[in-house]
Amino acid sequence: MAGKRALLILAKGAEEIEVVVPTDLMRRAGITVTVAGLAGSGSVTCSRDVVICPDTSLEDAVKQCPYDAVVLPGGNLGSQNLAESPAVKEVLKAQADGKRLIAAICAGPTALRAHGIGYGSKVTTHPLAKDKMMDGGNYSYSEARVEIDGNIITSRGPGTSFEFGLAIIEALLGKEVAEKVRTPLVL
Repeated sequence: MAGKRALLILAKGAEEIEVVVPTDLMRRAGITVTVAGLAGSGSVTCSRDVVICPDTSLEDAVKQCPYDAVVLPGGNLGSQNLAESPAVKEVLKAQADGKRLIAAICAGPTALRAHGIGYGSKVTTHPLAKDKMMDGGNYSYSEARVEIDGNIITSRGPGTSFEFGLAIIEALLGKEVAEKVRTPLVL
């Protein structure tokens, strides 16, 4: 069970809660999480002006691929930056080709759509991202707070960040480990 690794890609404009909560939960579970800055290793200003310092740049983080999970936080601008990035496309394609876990929350799943990842999957997004996600008809839509379809986990938004993080833990380490993380959080 030990030795699981996750890559969370942090872009300018990301939703802070969707960066910090899943990262925190995964680390509590013993997963080694690398928070990689899309634009480099410098501080990233998120959607509500909270500044987060990534562990490294995405450029350097990809040298450590593959990861057991790749996580995409939402936020309108953050998701747009992820969707427009050729580097993110390469990471996601390799992750999908290796049938490894891809998790995206809020507007983050729109980056999957932009890069042609997970077509045919059942997904969820923030309600305001639904139309964009469903444009083209490549996915089926769910109103679930967290939707798991094969190696794709999607979630609704900041308020579902705990459930999202716990779903990633359960997928990587099992229900028992997720429950051990959940219990002391008093959720």
